[in-house]
Amino acid sequence: MRICIVAEGCYPYVVGGVASWIHNMLNSFPEHEFILLTIVASRSQRGKFVYELPDNVIEVREMYLSDNEWDEKQEMGRNEGKSDNKRMGKRMRKEEFNALKNLIMNEDTGWDVLFNMFQRKHFSVDQILMGMDFLKAVKESYRKYHSDMVFSNYLWTMRSIYLPLFLVMRYKVPKADLYHCVATGYAGILGAKAKYLYNCGLLISEHGIYTREREEEMIKAKWVQGIYKNIWIDQFKKMSQLAYDRADVVTSLYSYARKLQVELGAPVDKLMITPNGIRTENFADIPGKLPEDEGYTNIGAVLRVAPIKDVKTLIRAFYYAKKKEPSLRLYIMGSYDEEPEYAKECFDMVDSMEIEDCIFTGRVNVREYLGRMDCTILTSISEGQPLTILEGYAAHKPCIATDVGNCRGLIYGEDDDFGEAGILTHIMNIDELSSAMVEMAQNVGRRNRMGEAGYNRVMAKYKNEHMIERYARLYDAFENGIITDNETSGRESA
Repeated sequence: MRICIVAEGCYPYVVGGVASWIHNMLNSFPEHEFILLTIVASRSQRGKFVYELPDNVIEVREMYLSDNEWDEKQEMGRNEGKSDNKRMGKRMRKEEFNALKNLIMNEDTGWDVLFNMFQRKHFSVDQILMGMDFLKAVKESYRKYHSDMVFSNYLWTMRSIYLPLFLVMRYKVPKADLYHCVATGYAGILGAKAKYLYNCGLLISEHGIYTREREEEMIKAKWVQGIYKNIWIDQFKKMSQLAYDRADVVTSLYSYARKLQVELGAPVDKLMITPNGIRTENFADIPGKLPEDEGYTNIGAVLRVAPIKDVKTLIRAFYYAKKKEPSLRLYIMGSYDEEPEYAKECFDMVDSMEIEDCIFTGRVNVREYLGRMDCTILTSISEGQPLTILEGYAAHKPCIATDVGNCRGLIYGEDDDFGEAGILTHIMNIDELSSAMVEMAQNVGRRNRMGEAGYNRVMAKYKNEHMIERYARLYDAFENGIITDNETSGRESA
């Protein structure tokens, strides 16, 4: 079977998380051919892969969300002296205009009409965004919903919102037997288009809930203000709704994520829980402590140095914990070249606060370090079901984690009686994180018990073979034509 994996902003450009999950999936199914369709911000990221792709990846496609740069001055300069009709391009058919208007006004969108329209070669994204039809549709939306705004600001916001969506809808998707989208959003748009054009299967695997993650980003964003935040959020919601509606199966990692999908409009009879899995055997005989670790309590943070991981809160918490318990030492293990400005701010913070024993290793082989750790720590402000916690468990290491994603379930268990496998804290709570570090250092017996609870939990539910078996059954069902839109009832878990 030929499977097109669609990923947004991760594989094969960054290490860890969803990217490592995709790499594992590709390597776990050598009997299938894979096309990799990646969605990235711009051509500046072209070909900058950090993974060596397996042999069963027969093609890589890159789709850029800002591939058509345009602004008002450029548009006016290009078209000076041309007639309005030529400048604005060809007009839409009536059903196309109605579909566009409904899309903008969040009404019953004719997605298939729009897919067909963007298949036509003579339509460019520039022509649509700068055209009379788009202007007319935006005006109708403005009069009905947002007439208290400055229209020019509203118009250019709508052009900014629809530029990446239209570029995605214009993209010529490769043909495959199954589209496997590792998110809703723009990936889901490509999957829905492929299903419409090729009548292929469509599987959506959500690691984090895309709509909620984008909503959190918009709320915190400084570049967009006021009601414009809601307009952006509505855009992400309608994109995810299309993916949910067109998918044959939609997976999530844990029960609460499934609940969120239902709240966001995903049909219950399409939903399936497929927890993450790791290769536990990789952590069975890893090196232990070194002589230089004598007298230290080592805490390991396996992460990329980026704002979403909230490394600054981690550093501050360690500063206060170190004052109470001098034996503490913090290893921050992961890439710091993806967000260089943020990474520099973290380095400068360590220097200015004169924090001892805070070590940035850069990208490393985690197996070489994890055995030296006494526990792991994760201070993220958003997560799905973190692989780094599971890997720590496989090495008998408990975890300190913020209460995001499935961290609560991983630490306390959801359907087992193994007991607590770490300490849960609130997001950005320096006092709680600092106290947790001190507790791990000073209560060795509890720490060891939590490490064993985590090990038992990961071995019972989160081994790689458990996850691959679930997806093997799904892939087989698609390949054999068992899964259809009408045959997806009762899938609470795989």
